[in-house]
Amino acid sequence: MTNQNKNAMLKQSEKKLKILAVSDTHHDTKIMRELAEKAERENVDLVILCGDFTHFGKDPENKIGPFVARGKKVLFIPGNHEDDAICDFFSEAYKVKNIHGKYVVYSDVGIFASGKAYAVGPNTISEEETFKLLQESHEKIKHLRKKVMVTHNHPAGTAMAALSNIVHGSKAVRRAIEEFQPDVLLCGHVHEAEGIEEMVGKTRVVNVAKSGRIIEV
Repeated sequence: MTNQNKNAMLKQSEKKLKILAVSDTHHDTKIMRELAEKAERENVDLVILCGDFTHFGKDPENKIGPFVARGKKVLFIPGNHEDDAICDFFSEAYKVKNIHGKYVVYSDVGIFASGKAYAVGPNTISEEETFKLLQESHEKIKHLRKKVMVTHNHPAGTAMAALSNIVHGSKAVRRAIEEFQPDVLLCGHVHEAEGIEEMVGKTRVVNVAKSGRIIEV
């Protein structure tokens, strides 16, 4: 291998994945169009919707379409507002991937996820199932250089969890952070914690909220 090829491979390995992550837009089509413009303007590699981007699945237009129209790759998970039927609709209509209980790999970055939330809303999930899905999807990407965990529910025992007595933090998400030590957790669910960022061990936990956050990994 020539030095030129080695340098090219090294440069490629150092390139960061630029993600626009969004949660809890709740049927706000205006902000989705604005975020799609931002994704294009900031030249992000990937858009991740962390759940509750509809109002219980009603009127699904302009939720994912604005990003796809601008040529952006989109991944999503359901929140407690999205049922399986509406998730299937989005996957088929826009050719985007629902990563609930699944994983994806971009170069040396692995992304694994579990959506929905426990105890609140019609589309709930047990703590046991949440941890199981995260554990199984993490197993496939654990060898990679960087790991990004995506959930709708925020973790228990955090500053963001202390902001609401109604929307509780997830002990399963907290356990997954501690056991799998992802570099970043992207989450939402608790509106009062919009934009809050904190550390849990070595993991950067970001409540991306409806305003969205750009993360590089």
